[in-house]
Amino acid sequence: MNIESLTAAQVMSRVLVVVKPDESPLMAWELMRRAGVHHLPVVDGGHVLGILTREQLAASWSGGPEQQSGRQVRALLDRGQRPRVRPDTPLARVTAVMLDAGCDAVPVLSGGGLAGMVTARDVLAAVAGRCRSAEEPGEVVAGMFHLEPVLPHENR
Repeated sequence: MNIESLTAAQVMSRVLVVVKPDESPLMAWELMRRAGVHHLPVVDGGHVLGILTREQLAASWSGGPEQQSGRQVRALLDRGQRPRVRPDTPLARVTAVMLDAGCDAVPVLSGGGLAGMVTARDVLAAVAGRCRSAEEPGEVVAGMFHLEPVLPHENR
């Protein structure tokens, strides 16, 4: 397969873990940790609001679990550019979009919904000749649980 002919659909990650905008940074961090990912699409009713990164979470972290569980990830999203591509977007254009936006991941939208995500790691895999089949099924997994911090009780 020729790298010049590759499209977003051929290099994108298809199994994604997503988070809702009203979830806490604590939940987002736990989802990233358990899934072993560095990016979480923030999705509201099928609409992609942005991509939350580990770096954004770490930079915004203050206080302990109680403070983190009282905040929402929507407040952490960049208000600027929200780049996105389509499945048929050539890989060269995908990488140009990423470079222009200064990001290392872009959502791939098809029919208005999230079809996948292209990360810098996906681009490197494509350059190394390790593309997945475009026919592989995708899956979007939302957080299925809530984390509640358990704080110690004071002895009375």
